[in-house]
Amino acid sequence: MSEQPSDRRRFRRIAFDARTTITQNGWNWPVQLLDLSLKGLLVQRPDDWQGNRAESFGVDIRLDPEARIKMQVRLAHDDHGQLGFVCEHIDLESISHLKRLIELNLGDEEELHRELAALLEI
Repeated sequence: MSEQPSDRRRFRRIAFDARTTITQNGWNWPVQLLDLSLKGLLVQRPDDWQGNRAESFGVDIRLDPEARIKMQVRLAHDDHGQLGFVCEHIDLESISHLKRLIELNLGDEEELHRELAALLEI
């Protein structure tokens, strides 16, 4: 999935706070989740950040003890103390949790369907 400037407008970001961990090559960074969308997520950059931009990252977002969103992402931007990641792969269970979370926060099922359609176009 390549991010285009217009993608930022097509995918509504929702502010959300959940225990989130970024992983890469044995490194684990607990991060503060700022927002997420069907396209990716934005986190506060941890002080000990040493991620390699050239390689993908794993993300684990704990919604509750039973539910989590896991995805493979790539770093899209690192600026102003924030890291923006674009989703490259997400499993079926995780996308179901993410879809439901966004649906609840948007409050508009039609808008969710438009975003899902836009995601499939990419």
